[in-house]
Amino acid sequence: MPSRKAPGRSPSVASSRSSVLPRLAKVRTGIAGFDEVTQGGIPEGRTTLLCGAAGCGKTLFSIQYLVRGALDDGEPGVFVAFEETEEDITKNVASLGFDLRDLERRKLLAIDHIRVERSEIEENGEYDLEGLFIRLAGALESVGAKRLVIDTLETVFGGLSSYGIIRSELKRLFSWLKERGVTTILTAERGEGTLTRHGLEEYVSDCVVLLDHRVHDQISTRRLRVVKYRGSTHGSNEYPFLIDAHGLTVVPITTADLQHQVSNERIDTGISGLNEMLHGPGYYRGSTVLVTGTAGCGKSSLAAHFVAAACARGERSIYVSYEESERQIIRNMKSIGLDLEQYVKQGILRIEAHRPTSFGLEGHLAVLHKLVSDYAPRNVVIDPISTMNNGAESYDAHLMLVRMIDFLKNRGVTVLLTNLTNGGAALEATEEQVSSLVDTWIMVRADESNGERTRSLYVLKSRGMSHSQQLREFQITSRGIVLIEPYVGSAGVLTGTARMIQEAQERRKARERGEEAAHARRLIENKREVLARRIATLEAEFGAELMEFEANLQSQATYDEEIRDGRSLMHHARGGPSKRMTEPVDAHNANHGSNGTKPSTKTQKKNASSKQPSRDIARAQRRSDSNGRS
Repeated sequence: MPSRKAPGRSPSVASSRSSVLPRLAKVRTGIAGFDEVTQGGIPEGRTTLLCGAAGCGKTLFSIQYLVRGALDDGEPGVFVAFEETEEDITKNVASLGFDLRDLERRKLLAIDHIRVERSEIEENGEYDLEGLFIRLAGALESVGAKRLVIDTLETVFGGLSSYGIIRSELKRLFSWLKERGVTTILTAERGEGTLTRHGLEEYVSDCVVLLDHRVHDQISTRRLRVVKYRGSTHGSNEYPFLIDAHGLTVVPITTADLQHQVSNERIDTGISGLNEMLHGPGYYRGSTVLVTGTAGCGKSSLAAHFVAAACARGERSIYVSYEESERQIIRNMKSIGLDLEQYVKQGILRIEAHRPTSFGLEGHLAVLHKLVSDYAPRNVVIDPISTMNNGAESYDAHLMLVRMIDFLKNRGVTVLLTNLTNGGAALEATEEQVSSLVDTWIMVRADESNGERTRSLYVLKSRGMSHSQQLREFQITSRGIVLIEPYVGSAGVLTGTARMIQEAQERRKARERGEEAAHARRLIENKREVLARRIATLEAEFGAELMEFEANLQSQATYDEEIRDGRSLMHHARGGPSKRMTEPVDAHNANHGSNGTKPSTKTQKKNASSKQPSRDIARAQRRSDSNGRS
């Protein structure tokens, strides 16, 4: 039976697919974030179209592309301007730290202003760009440029009405630039319903980048999108970008990436009682912690404890506040024993205070992205995230926070977020819907009872670790946050004054029990003393009786001796041998009864009295015997 071939591609096709194909060469722009979105920069030796409405940052993007190429890669560039003069351009970008005059002296940059007035243009006969090509060639050769910026195309073709001429000359311009092998950026103004006014440039360009500057609820936001990129993959979503004192920065994040690394290291929360509730040193390194609660529950104080503990370990930290200024935070935290000012002076801590309305959602994300990229902190606090809902839809705020959390997780930054829960709202929920994204969720709340408000907290969840299920009362003191051991009474967990009253009652009962025990102890001691006295009396009586008994024994022994002597004398008087006794007196029988028991003292006295007459008779007998012999 013939063998069957496995289905699949032919060997020739498989081998050709497995071979490594050459990748499109790219040129770095030096713009933070943009090179990541485009996976390396713009296409080398080709033309990139940069389009957008007025004020969106086209000129700044182009200037930064040339400056970074000259300073970072040593590639000279040419900037051809049709609207601004060389002097204006130099002054405008000086505020961003770009010294164009210095680059011109070093032959790293050439600026050529071409003046074009619509009133001076007369369309007659054939029109071409030969004059522009000559001007460009001279500028490129003057510095040996590898980079070129033409700002803007609308000025070049603004005086022409023939669509065919514009289309043909555009193709000629793009072909001429490609033949030169120079990497070019062309700026163009956005048209109505099209990317450019003429609607042609985007079709002949190899790469098209759209800049957008939109205003929503009086808050402006800048965004960037790569519309097309021939020969290369790229990020196709909208990316927020920021223009600040250092130039243009793009935030290369759109969705949450779940490929971040995790750590088993635990870091201190700054509160010993909270560490105990987490059954260990504290939070996981690189995790996200959410602290929620109503106003006045101590959320900012918890966050400040975390930051202070991190700074004490020498770790760089950022505290982003949307409600309090830097000086206000430092003053308030000193009242609970936290000196954050020393860490600010040491450069370990940065406190960034912004109003939520200072930027749009994307602007806040861009600011944080740049701040984290420049400062490289290990820990970040954002207090509170609930302000993100001001002037924005909750879903938009949710998306922004997802991107923010993902960005910080990818960098291994430990994040603590605080969220204000509005009165009457569910405590175990957030308007931004980020509770499912966090690793540890701590809830603080204020309870009213017995005419007072008490603070308490509990750990709602903490992924990857066991934790306490108890509700713990805490106090904000001059020494910081102190967790109080839980007290469970007959009516449940007692806090505040109720706990203090119950504890006082128990101390009183314990004192009463102690007094009763002491009284019982005194009674026992008294009884022991009485018993000891009785024992002493009995011992004295026993001693007296013992002495009397021993005296009686001695008297009995003397009496026995006298009996033996008397018998011996009587025997001698009768002519018998002069020995005391033929048989010794049984001392045992004399001292004891017939049954072998020892007679009592009274019995001994009675026996002695009964034997007294016999003793007198014996004496009388001896006297009569003596008289008869005489």
